[in-house]
Amino acid sequence: MESWKVNLISVWFGCFFTGLAISQILPFLPLYVSQLGVTSHEALSMWSGLTFSVTFLVSAIVSPMWGSLADRKGRKLMLLRASLGMAIAILLQAFATNVWQLFILRAIMGLTSGYIPNAMALVASQVPRERSGWALSTLSTAQISGVIGGPLLGGFLADHVGLRMVFFITAILLTISFLVTLFSD
Repeated sequence: MESWKVNLISVWFGCFFTGLAISQILPFLPLYVSQLGVTSHEALSMWSGLTFSVTFLVSAIVSPMWGSLADRKGRKLMLLRASLGMAIAILLQAFATNVWQLFILRAIMGLTSGYIPNAMALVASQVPRERSGWALSTLSTAQISGVIGGPLLGGFLADHVGLRMVFFITAILLTISFLVTLFSD
């Protein structure tokens, strides 16, 4: 199989798992924030919103930096950094004992982001010109499928294995993504 196809398949899984990871907490976030000691309705609403959105805010701020670094050091290195960084940040969220720790870990998750844009740049640089639209659309499908599937899986798992276990499972999926990326071309 051509190397660009192997890379497309490997980063497809990475994009899917990344989309899953960033959205899986949504259905149970208020419950988790409540478990971390936030009790009033107003504070629960505020902290749920803050802890969910901080990931995306920080990601938006640092994305240009990661893109520039990928141009200089290579996209595969940035894919490895992002997948491993997010796996560690997600894993540590399972051990949060207060809402501030969760907030900081969600910010760190945003700080370690950048998998999806670097995957798209990597694929765009390797795919034959006549297949680039198809390949990039395929990656978009992976990301969107992960974002859609994240809340479904997160809610299901939270109900069946507990809130904290969802973080462990998601960290394992991101670690698999890291390993697949590490051993691809």
